[in-house]
Amino acid sequence: MNRLSVGQLSVQPVYQNETATTERTAVLTGWRVLSAPGTAPDVRSGDRIEYDGLTCEVQGEVGRWPDPITGAVHHVEWQMNRSTG
Repeated sequence: MNRLSVGQLSVQPVYQNETATTERTAVLTGWRVLSAPGTAPDVRSGDRIEYDGLTCEVQGEVGRWPDPITGAVHHVEWQMNRSTG
């Protein structure tokens, strides 16, 4: 397993759902992540990311947004979630 550190991110909460049964309480938490302008971290759908002591999984496609002037990657955007229970 390869590990790499990714910095210069904005991590914003998107949702938190809790489902309780008599046996357990399941929590699903999601975040939207944007890299800083001019950065292009190598993040792919299905990757696992350690964030704030939690292990999360990248959900869906990772957006690589171009700079309108240079055409190079301006920033990268993805959603990740963590499920317990």
